[in-house]
Amino acid sequence: MNHDSTVSISATERAYLRRCVDLAQEAVEAGDEPYGSLLTDPTGTVRFEDRNRVKDGDATRHPEFAIARWAAENLSPEERGASVVFTSGEHCPMCSAAHAMVGLGRIVYASSSEEVSSWYQQWGVTAGPVAPLPIQVVATQLQVIGPVAEFTEEIRGLHARMLGVQSPD
Repeated sequence: MNHDSTVSISATERAYLRRCVDLAQEAVEAGDEPYGSLLTDPTGTVRFEDRNRVKDGDATRHPEFAIARWAAENLSPEERGASVVFTSGEHCPMCSAAHAMVGLGRIVYASSSEEVSSWYQQWGVTAGPVAPLPIQVVATQLQVIGPVAEFTEEIRGLHARMLGVQSPD
């Protein structure tokens, strides 16, 4: 686990995170929470991608959970273990557990739960019903890379837009 804001990633990984942030923006435009994720196989091929879909009342419709379900149905255990999940925001405890339980590989995320919680607190937004635990507190064996600072302000802006609050500079 790396909570250093100077995390270095490859250009390819940066492009995958860029797509995740774009999916998060699509989620906000659709009235959902700003999260987007994708799954790559060992060759770097995107096998599945999705965005948050919780606005209609099913709070489990996170893209990371959808990835775990899809992978369990479509990939062998070996393929799952060699895959990488890229996501705009660090997995919540539910998604961390699902990721670990189906045996997915490494996670690369743009913004941390700690960052998002801090923004919400600054904006006076009440915390959600689930503690914002780091991935490796829930799934201790996973390799995790993030947050990636270059996406911080954009993701912060998406959260502010979704909440209808002014994001301080």
